[in-house]
Amino acid sequence: MMNVNAGTDKDVASRLRALKGVKEVYEVYAVYDIVAIVEAETMVELNDLVNSEVRKIESVTSTNTIIAEKYP
Repeated sequence: MMNVNAGTDKDVASRLRALKGVKEVYEVYAVYDIVAIVEAETMVELNDLVNSEVRKIESVTSTNTIIAEKYP
């Protein structure tokens, strides 16, 4: 989940969709502006995606990562 600068939602969503590991992107009307569903094999991969890719998108002002694990 992330907040972005006003009026940049569509641009940020488009840039997120181009990132490896990003599976779904939603523009939402809530406390956050965008929700991105991502998949990573390891915590290192997740950390790299969030810190090296998502947070470096210029219009992203804050992020909140929630980790969910699939169980059989």
